[in-house]
Amino acid sequence: MKVYDAANIRNVALVGHSGSGKTQLTSAALFDAGAVNRFGKVDDGTAVTDFDEEEIARKHTLSASLAYAEWNRTKINFIDTPGMANFLADARAALRVADAAVVVVDAVSGVQVQTEKTWQAADELGLPRLVVVNRIDRERASLDRTLASVRGALNRTIVPVQLPVGEEKGLRGVVDLVSQKAYLYQTDGSGKFTESPIPADMANAAQTAREALIEMVAEADETLMEKFFEAGTLTQEQLVSGLRAATGAGKVFPLFCTSSSLNIGVQPLLDAIVAYLPSPADRPVKAIDPRTMEEVTRPLSETGPASAFVWKTIADPFAGRITMFRVMSGSIKTDSTVHNKTRDVAERLGHVVLMQGKTQTNVTELKAGDLGAVPKLKDTLTNDTLGDKGDPAVFSATKFPEPVLSYAIEPKSRGDEDKISTSMHRLEEEDPSISYSRDPQTKELLLSGQGQLHIEVTVAKLKRRFGVDVNLKPPRIPYRETIKSATEAHGRHKKQTGGHGQFGDCKIRVEPLARGKDFEFVDDIFGGSIPRQFVPAVEKGIQDARTRGYLAGFPMVDFRVTVFDGSYHDVDSNELSFKLAGSLAFKDAMTRARPTILEPIMNVEVYAPSDFAGDLMGDLNSRRGRIGGMDTRGATTVIKAQVPMAEMLTYEQHLTSATGGRGSYHMEYSHYEEVPSMLQSKIIAASKAERGAPVETE
Repeated sequence: MKVYDAANIRNVALVGHSGSGKTQLTSAALFDAGAVNRFGKVDDGTAVTDFDEEEIARKHTLSASLAYAEWNRTKINFIDTPGMANFLADARAALRVADAAVVVVDAVSGVQVQTEKTWQAADELGLPRLVVVNRIDRERASLDRTLASVRGALNRTIVPVQLPVGEEKGLRGVVDLVSQKAYLYQTDGSGKFTESPIPADMANAAQTAREALIEMVAEADETLMEKFFEAGTLTQEQLVSGLRAATGAGKVFPLFCTSSSLNIGVQPLLDAIVAYLPSPADRPVKAIDPRTMEEVTRPLSETGPASAFVWKTIADPFAGRITMFRVMSGSIKTDSTVHNKTRDVAERLGHVVLMQGKTQTNVTELKAGDLGAVPKLKDTLTNDTLGDKGDPAVFSATKFPEPVLSYAIEPKSRGDEDKISTSMHRLEEEDPSISYSRDPQTKELLLSGQGQLHIEVTVAKLKRRFGVDVNLKPPRIPYRETIKSATEAHGRHKKQTGGHGQFGDCKIRVEPLARGKDFEFVDDIFGGSIPRQFVPAVEKGIQDARTRGYLAGFPMVDFRVTVFDGSYHDVDSNELSFKLAGSLAFKDAMTRARPTILEPIMNVEVYAPSDFAGDLMGDLNSRRGRIGGMDTRGATTVIKAQVPMAEMLTYEQHLTSATGGRGSYHMEYSHYEEVPSMLQSKIIAASKAERGAPVETE
């Protein structure tokens, strides 16, 4: 594979709702470009970018993956991303290293929830986009209906550059409004087509659509608008250059038509990616200057110091860690040493490789703007910056969402507990949106993720990749405890056992903080009533006590503790004594500070046919939900609500049952709120039963 300059590279992320055909479209593009010699299919488990055993089994993309092809003397790097809510973090990470997005929309379903989420993520990054209406060969497919859905939901200047020749089973090809030609395809998946004039029965529709396209391109540029007014139209050259400029500036979003399963319309889409989307050279690089911690913009330099941003890590049980990166400046070469500026360590690059799904191809170097990978780095992880030590610039980390749901896991075999820890550490490197910990109260191993499916997939990876089989216990709600009143308290630990005794004495003040402020400790000791070296021990005692909770064993948050007085003994006082005194003071404070239990509240969006809206809103109300609004988009209603997580654990099954499988929903953490008092006693009683120990209450 030859080395490409930035101007001849296109980095595109394929994004959209699950089931819209992104992976199949990637496979068709790779086949048509000659990058692979077989037309891989998702249904057969042969798609290039769905190579993980779990993806093949579920027939869904679960992790972003990389592939590449050469088209019109340009290298196109494709990033195929997941479209399911639980795995959206990977799509966001992919968009960070792309220069444009191809937004894939199903021709039957139209815009769905994850389409909107990824569109918004691309908006935040200022990425140009093409819209692809895919699967036009499906029953009930409609470009007109889908275009209305896209324009209504995304609220942008989305303009067709193609029209389909036929729809549903009658799909035969596409009409290109720029070249004013029709491409009529064989339907055997070969991608072979004949070029012909626009069919007579489509001439009027194509002319009308082309005039609309010209007008929208002209409106995006004052100079073109003047020429349009003078001539009443634009020349072919003006239309092509104007469309590229308007697309790159995010003023116009061209729309294309494909059937990825029949391999129809894919080559014109490849032409459009090269013709209308920007290269890395067209987009400046944003970096952080560590001296000022401010973001700076610098042009992409192919001759400057080498730098690269790590956007993804793969935990391969055989090949070890595979680090995927984008070259941000200069070039990254095989058999070179770079500096990990995030961790201040040197890394030796043995082999720089290109990723074609799971297949690795060695290359001598990658220039600025290109995407690649390197296996077996020792210390480098996702979000790290690699490069020359003398170059101060680093790149801001992609923010991954906090886990929202936890399950307790236990090994099926006694000897697997150590293997769980090692394997989970590897999977956490690959997927920063999961976490693995041990509950300090129950000593259970907890696996936390973005939802039930996310956790089930992680457990499946544990078994398939690392041979670790675990049992999942029901979801644990991450309740918290807090206080509602300020008070003062006293803790004294005194023990005399002959010889040296133990003595620690402290007085504290506790007061509530705003939600989300966690915990603050203030040292307000004057006059040496407690020696300086013992104050951290008081804090440690309080920290230990607050993590064990007071009412029901849940960590206590959103309060401040100020230690303001105490006493000590010259001989008997030590760190342990003051740690125990701090713990006793905390317990004393809780008897008067009106402790209460907090629960996580989720932002919920439900998408379902409008016929079901009333019943679904009633159900959300019965789950203690607060309805925040309702939008109608064609035949679909979107209900927005805030609902306690505890009430949403069985929602997936209910929604499927209530809508006959036609509804979907998205859920993400919003904030914590106090649990109604009538439910707190049940939570406390359940916690007592689970822990098998008495719990102090007010």
